[in-house]
Amino acid sequence: MNEILGLLVRHGPAVLFIAVFIEQIGVPLPAAPWLLAAGALAGAGKINGLVALVAAALGAILADVIWFLVGRRIGRRVLDLICRISLEPDSCARRTQNLFARYGMRGVVAAKFIPGLSSLAAPLAGSSGMGAARFFFFDGLGAALYAGSFILVGVLFSRQIEQIMNALAGLGHSAFALAIGSAVLYIGYKYFQRRRLLSDLRMARITVDELHQKQEAGENLIVLDLRSQGEVERDPVLIRGALHMTLEEVPIREQEIPRDRDIILYCSCPNEVTSARVALLLHRKGIVRVRPLLGGIDAWRERNYPTDLRGGRVADQPDGISAIQENRYPT
Repeated sequence: MNEILGLLVRHGPAVLFIAVFIEQIGVPLPAAPWLLAAGALAGAGKINGLVALVAAALGAILADVIWFLVGRRIGRRVLDLICRISLEPDSCARRTQNLFARYGMRGVVAAKFIPGLSSLAAPLAGSSGMGAARFFFFDGLGAALYAGSFILVGVLFSRQIEQIMNALAGLGHSAFALAIGSAVLYIGYKYFQRRRLLSDLRMARITVDELHQKQEAGENLIVLDLRSQGEVERDPVLIRGALHMTLEEVPIREQEIPRDRDIILYCSCPNEVTSARVALLLHRKGIVRVRPLLGGIDAWRERNYPTDLRGGRVADQPDGISAIQENRYPT
C-alpha cells in the first residue's frame, strides 16, 4: 500500500487519468480507491488536489469522447457489444435508457455515479443523435462531480483513510490477493448465473419464422414487447399485434395475463435475456405457455415481417389484459 501512495505522490495526475479512463472505457476496475487515496494525500498537502481533479475528469471525458463517436458511427451495435460482455447483459442498456427517459440530460450526470451505466451513457447518446456540444457539457459536469466527490471525501476523511491504508499494508500481499480473489469469485458467479439462465430457456424459444406462421394461421397469441419505455419512444416499431409492457410492469400485472393462450415475449437485448427472465418469472407464477422470441425484434425486422407503428402499452388499455383476451390488438 505504501508503494501505491508513493506512486500517487510521484505521478498522481497521470495515475488518476489512467485509472479513471480505464474505468469509464468499460473495464471493471473501479477508480474510486485511487480517487479517495488522492484526496487523502491532497488533505495531507502531498499532492495538488485541483490538478488531481482535472486529471481525473479529463480521463473520464476522453473515454466518453471515444464511446460517443463510436455510438454515433455504429449505433445499436456498440450497445449490443457492451451488453454482451457485461455482467448484467439484460439490464445494462435498459437501465441506462430508463435513466435518460426519466431525467434527460441530468441522466448523463447521474450515470457517472452508477456502476455499469457510465460506459453506456456516451454510446447511447451518440446513437440517439444527441448534439455533441450539449452532451459533452453535461458529461464534463458529471465527470467533474464524480471525481470531485471522491477526492473531497478523501480530503475530509484523510486520517481515517491513512489508518486503513496502514492496516492493509500490515497484511502485505494477503490483502491484494484477497481483493483479487473476491473479484474473480464475483465475476465467476455472475457468469455462471447468466449461463444457467440462458440454458433453462434455450429449448423453449420460438423463432421469428414460427411466430409468423402462427400469426398467418390465425392462432390466438399474445405478443408482448418488453423494451423500456424510452427505447420504444425512440423506436416506435413493434411486431404486428404486439402490446408493450415494460419489465417493471410484469410482476404487477401478471395476474391479468391469461393462462390458456401462448405468450410470446421479445426484447432487443443480447441473447433474449430479458425475455428469458420474464419467462421464468411467469413460469413460477403458473403461466407455462410462455416462450421468448429468438433474436427479438431485430430478427423479426431482418425477415421483413409485418410491424405496427407504436402499438399500445398494456397499462394504457382501459381494461388491461382483458383487451388482449378479446384480441383487440392496436394498429
